[in-house]
Amino acid sequence: MNVSAAELIRDDIRALHAYHVPDSTGLIKLDAMENPYPWPEALREDWLATLRQADLNRYPDPQGRDLQQALREAMGIRADMALLLGNGSDELIQMLALAVAAPGRKLLSLDPGFVMYRMIALFAGLEYIGVPLRELDFALDLDATLAAIEREQPALTFIAYPNNPTGNLFDAGAIERIIQASPGLVIVDEAYAPFTDRSFLARLGDWPNLLVMRTVSKMGLAGLRLGYLAGPAEWLAEIDKVRLPYNVNVLTQASTAFALRHHAAWDGQTAAIRSERGKLFDALAALDGITPYPSEANFILVRTDPGRAAAVFQGLLDRGVLIKKLDGAHPLLADCLRITVGTPEENAALLSALEAALYTY
Repeated sequence: MNVSAAELIRDDIRALHAYHVPDSTGLIKLDAMENPYPWPEALREDWLATLRQADLNRYPDPQGRDLQQALREAMGIRADMALLLGNGSDELIQMLALAVAAPGRKLLSLDPGFVMYRMIALFAGLEYIGVPLRELDFALDLDATLAAIEREQPALTFIAYPNNPTGNLFDAGAIERIIQASPGLVIVDEAYAPFTDRSFLARLGDWPNLLVMRTVSKMGLAGLRLGYLAGPAEWLAEIDKVRLPYNVNVLTQASTAFALRHHAAWDGQTAAIRSERGKLFDALAALDGITPYPSEANFILVRTDPGRAAAVFQGLLDRGVLIKKLDGAHPLLADCLRITVGTPEENAALLSALEAALYTY
């Protein structure tokens, strides 16, 4: 007798919606926090020459040793800290969750935050604990967070630094208190490190339970899907045991190592995005009906007048601009939209479309 999906698939999985990626064909794409600049033209031929040497008939180096060395040199990772590579940060979050999952174990993070913390906790069978940020400025509520840690005793605590989708940096002293108070691992997720000057990477080893996670996606290599986790070897050696074999492919390893050894080109793109972020923030702040929040990432969270977010989002889409509608995703994000910082031309088109949308709907 054939079994149905309703009988076999877990109830909590059937209740979910799959991660949705909207079609951006023909649109100015400002919804996914990508670097809007293409691969530097001056490097393309050398990069292609590197790829021509890749042995596609062989499995990739399972540890990605050449890539790990390039990461250490480019990011200044201490020699006494281990590295673990993932197919994007999502896979690293999943590895961490699977490695600690056991009945009654919990994963804690701050809400609103990166949606995959919650989703992967569910996938792995961990209970998710979300501690709300402060309502007015999305700041970390230290007292509430410490109380939750004491009460829930989480095995994993994730802190996005800067936070997604709010763009702000939490107080470093508060994060230190959280690390000290946590009975389990604390992972500082620095996905947006290229767009801020703050980091916990150099502080690895100051606490035995601190790990730092990053990605190369935001520096301009989103298509390569490469994340990395840094921290004490005793932790990473255990987490490595749940990594699927050959998880980072040959082309990603070769392309990322090449890019990291020419990182000055991407540093220039990052600097341009940071400059455009300031200009875009000022322009958004000058619009009636829009309140932007300060950002240390490559996006800006804005709040519309009450009840206007959906109409403004649709108005932009009708004018060929795709951003992210966050209204309805979390109570603290009511009336909120998230705008990726694009090129000067994309930002100008966004502002023109936004002004028209605000005063049309």
